[in-house]
Amino acid sequence: MAKKVNIGLVQMSCTSDVDANFQKATEKIREAAQKGANIICLQELFKSLYFCDIEDHSNFSLAEAIPGPSTESLGALARELGVVIIASLFEKRAHGLYHNTTAVLDADGAYLGKYRKMHIPDDPGYYEKFYFTPGDAPVTEQDTDGYRIFNTKFAKIGVLICWDQWYPEAARITSLMGAEILFYPTAIGWDVNEIDPIINEEQYGAWQTVQRGHAVANGVYVVSVNRVGREADQQFWGGSFIANPQGRLLYLAPHEGEVTHVEELDLEKLDFYRTTWPFLRDRRVDSYRPILKRFIDQP
Repeated sequence: MAKKVNIGLVQMSCTSDVDANFQKATEKIREAAQKGANIICLQELFKSLYFCDIEDHSNFSLAEAIPGPSTESLGALARELGVVIIASLFEKRAHGLYHNTTAVLDADGAYLGKYRKMHIPDDPGYYEKFYFTPGDAPVTEQDTDGYRIFNTKFAKIGVLICWDQWYPEAARITSLMGAEILFYPTAIGWDVNEIDPIINEEQYGAWQTVQRGHAVANGVYVVSVNRVGREADQQFWGGSFIANPQGRLLYLAPHEGEVTHVEELDLEKLDFYRTTWPFLRDRRVDSYRPILKRFIDQP
């Protein structure tokens, strides 16, 4: 595998026109590839508006099979351009069973598999539990359920999705599986009705800080790709970024405006970061059993 890899992130706004959104994403993938990207990540649920702001059964019509028409089209594009594509889609697994899923297409167009979002929020404006069931936990070590890595042409990557960002366990497990880069397709923003600007500032700061912490704690690169623009009462805050294994921002997108950015990452430096701060060496795995409890009640 190459030691250096060019990461493309696509931060864009969406409309109610699914076909137009898909075409825009295709054009931006081409733009990123033209700039030299090897791996290109799209934002969460890029084909549509963020429909989870309301509970509406008609929105289930947006779901599709994975693999299916979208992955076939993106696979052909990946093969044509020689790039890896990370695509977040609304998956219909069976009648009445839906997932928030990200598919990975390798540089030869091959469908490498999918990751189904494990942590599902239910907050005002983010009613995802109405639409999505969490990804299944693996039963055996051979299962492709649960947290995953993908051995792409250019790097071993892990994919987590939006609300997964807040859980260090998800980042840790994916990193321990061998991920060199963690990708987070995301759809998150400010409530336009929030009158206290400090709350909005704190929320964005927390979102960025926790992910930079995952980079540090696990000695990996983190790539977080968010959408922009106002949809209903959410002002999606953009702010897509790439952090190195010590949490330093290598790139930070603006809060407004569409961006197609390419950043070179040196995977050979991972060994330097992990030997300088050997957090994985010093893990006390024999002491972590309490983490399996929901809460540690005290007498």
